[in-house]
Amino acid sequence: MVHIGGVCYCRLYIMQGRPGGIVLNFADSRKHEFRDPIYGFVKLNDWEREIVDHPAFQRLRRIKQLAWTNMVYPGAEHTRFEHSLGAMHVATEMFNGIVSKRKQYLEQNMNYDEGGIIRDLCKLRLASLLHDVGHPPFSHASENLMPINHNTGKAYNHEDYSSAIVSLLLRDVIQNHPLNQNREFKSDDIANFITRNPAIGRSLLWCDLLSGQLDADRADYLLRDAHHIGVEYGRYDLNRLLVTMTIGRQPEGEGFIIAVENGGEHAAEGLIIARYMMFTQVYYQRTRRAYDHHIEQAIKYMLAEEQRNTDLEQKDCFPPPTSVENLDQYLRWDDWKVLGKLAEGGGGEHGEIIRNRNHYRWVHQTPEALSPNDLELANTIIESLGSQIKFTDKADKSWYKFSKEEEIHIIHDMGSRHEKAKPLSKMSSVVKGLPTVRQIRLYSTNEKKLEVRRKIEDLRQEEGGLS
Repeated sequence: MVHIGGVCYCRLYIMQGRPGGIVLNFADSRKHEFRDPIYGFVKLNDWEREIVDHPAFQRLRRIKQLAWTNMVYPGAEHTRFEHSLGAMHVATEMFNGIVSKRKQYLEQNMNYDEGGIIRDLCKLRLASLLHDVGHPPFSHASENLMPINHNTGKAYNHEDYSSAIVSLLLRDVIQNHPLNQNREFKSDDIANFITRNPAIGRSLLWCDLLSGQLDADRADYLLRDAHHIGVEYGRYDLNRLLVTMTIGRQPEGEGFIIAVENGGEHAAEGLIIARYMMFTQVYYQRTRRAYDHHIEQAIKYMLAEEQRNTDLEQKDCFPPPTSVENLDQYLRWDDWKVLGKLAEGGGGEHGEIIRNRNHYRWVHQTPEALSPNDLELANTIIESLGSQIKFTDKADKSWYKFSKEEEIHIIHDMGSRHEKAKPLSKMSSVVKGLPTVRQIRLYSTNEKKLEVRRKIEDLRQEEGGLS
């Protein structure tokens, strides 16, 4: 842990009013600013700065946000480090905007006082800052290499690692900093916020600002990714979203929800459309997906080699997030370590493919809206060509969750006795009609691609012209 000394601390935060919002004033603490290409500056206090200085967080400088996307879009060199700062900034702006217009509502309906508001903003900021600290090398590209959690029967995900790192490795810097002396936050409070654990009580409301359909995570990465790779697909009206976000009651039941005022629904639509466009044009771009496959397989090979003599049950997976020792080993895996092994000739067959930039080439893809005929042809190709198909990539992505627990709600007649929340899907033909992307792509080697494509054309004719 890096210690920042020479400062007299007296209290955590005070709240100050400003036109249009509530801001945090970092009382009796130095204010630190990071220059950011999206928002200008991101501000932190000494406590947050010390967390940022922790080796577990500094590791995010060595984790690319978009893995090998720079092989297609050369500007995609940004990291999880800057995204994490950006997510904290946007979450704060969302929270402040809601509190500025609904503070009385919070006090009357949820028994908040000013101290409770400050505590939940602090939790939100720290959870947003740390939500990605558990990402593996090259971000989502190697998340499939996380082991099975035998308690659930499902694979761990990066949120599980983030939660464990916060709870076990960041305990000292979170709990024992002078700025926490009056608040007595536990590291588990932040870990539970990241995983939406009901143990956090009414703070659960604010989890939607970190992991919901209108959350700070995607609000930041869409703008940031679009900026760095030089496309317009990820842009939407963040400012309009910020001034129209609010809270209200669930249409059914006694719970409270993050919502959008009537008049802000098109800003909400814009974010959803931006996510759809970024996925189809960037995140699922065919060459990018080939490199995701290659780096996953190369890392799998490296893990098996390095861990062959350990007691780990799944030697070609990352160590499970079940102990300090395992987490220490896990955090040693970052992009730099993988790149070093690649440079030394590691990674097996797929490491060689990456070094020579000789990635698999797509030989067949279905339309985004997968029909029964499309699926039948893809399965026929896979069965007939066997090992000549080196990689089958499947997308099954929906852009909007229609369950009543996860719907985006629009508040009508806010502040009146007629105030009512309505699901966005009931109001927006755009959201209701946005198609789920179900697509299959088949890849072969660069050397065999033309031969395989000819064989696929022959199969298509044999099947009677199936698309």
